[in-house]
Order: sequence, then structure tokens, then C-alpha cells
Amino acid sequence: MESMGTDSGVERRALVVEDDEDIRALIEFTLQTQGFVVTAVDSGLAAVEAVRETRPDLVTLDLGLPGIDGIEACRRIREISDAYVVMITARDDEIDRLLGLETGADDFIAKPFSARELKARVNAMFRRPRTGSPAVAPLPEDDHEVLVHGALKVDVDGRRAFREGEELELTRTEFDLLTELMRTPARVWTREALLRSVWGTEWALDTHLVEVHIGNLRRKVGEEKNGARFIRTVRGVGYRMELAE
Repeated sequence: MESMGTDSGVERRALVVEDDEDIRALIEFTLQTQGFVVTAVDSGLAAVEAVRETRPDLVTLDLGLPGIDGIEACRRIREISDAYVVMITARDDEIDRLLGLETGADDFIAKPFSARELKARVNAMFRRPRTGSPAVAPLPEDDHEVLVHGALKVDVDGRRAFREGEELELTRTEFDLLTELMRTPARVWTREALLRSVWGTEWALDTHLVEVHIGNLRRKVGEEKNGARFIRTVRGVGYRMELAE
């Protein structure tokens, strides 16, 4: 049985938000076998409070919750936490998936899903190197890896991104995506290549993950300001960086 284990003895915590008792029990058990200490709640409001109390590294969030739904719960969670968020939905259509991602969710899984699929998705996210949260990271040091592209600057080790000196509020996934693009600015990345590199997955439908996160990233780096452009769509292929005009 594969286990997440711990990094340098640091305990990993997960929050499961699901109002269906059977599905909640399945997710709890699956994450426990991955080495997580799991807390479970059955509503969106309880989820926000549990995030404040337990400071989880991972949140699995059902879309159709009583009270506030998963989309609103995710928005509120994103205001107080940079945990990985996996949105789980029984409504298998693009609108729900896109809405979930626009709130800051890192991934989505459609019901029904298997324990094996959930494990694979979680493992892929936690294989990404983490050096700390942007909210508490120190200012860039001389020995940090720093990437500069036009008005954009990324302090890779401090996990902070800036435009013209103003810090950008990026999710973990948005930060990883921008870093990957800026490391090789002349490269045209296919959606599939970005999935492998940033998400660590090759699930066929997940190219929508890339498209939505690119859209969110463009908005956050301020591409609409003064007509500036940082990320170019290469029609029929994918994306690459482009200097602002």
C-alpha cells in the first residue's frame, strides 16, 4: 500500500467536506491510508471553521453542500488558507468544473470516483516541491532562485511573485504554473506537458485545468492593464511567455 509519509517528520493534515456519509467515510479512509490525519465535516460553514482550527494541507470539498455550497466555501477557504483544494462534484458538466476552479480549487474529481484515482491525484499534488507559504515567506535572498520576465519577478524559493514590485496573490497551483512558464520563456508548452510538469497527471480531460488556470493567472498578473501581455496562446499548440509591449 502506497503511503504519503511525512516530510522531515511534519504531520500532514486533511479536511474532508462531504454530506454523504458513505462517500465521506471512503475519502477519510483513503486519505488515512496515505498518512494524513483527517478531520471530516458535512457542511460548507463547518468547513471554513475547521480550516481555521486545523490548518489542513489538503481539503476535499464537495460541490453540492447544504447551506453554503462548495464554490462559496472554497472562496472563503482561499481567504484564510493556501491548502490544496480538490473539488468533488456529482454534476459532470463544464460550468461546475470551471466555477470550482475559478474559486481557487487546484483540481477536480467527478463522482463516481475510485479510491485509486483519489490517491493518484493527491500524490501528484504533493510531489510538487514546497518551500513555504507565500503569506509567511521571507523577502528574496541573494541565494534564492529569482526569475524575471519583463515586469514580472518570481522568487522561487520564497514562493512570492511580483509585478512592478507589487506582490501578486496567487494560489499554489497558479504560482507553480507561472514559475514553469518563466523558467523556459521561449518554450511553447502544450497543455499535456503542463499537466505532467505542474499537476503530475495526464488525465485526458484535465486539459481544462490548464485552460482555466491560465485564464486566472492572466487576470492576476494584470494582463488587462495598459494592454500588457505576458502569456501568449499559440493556437493549436499551447502557451509560452511573451514580453509586455
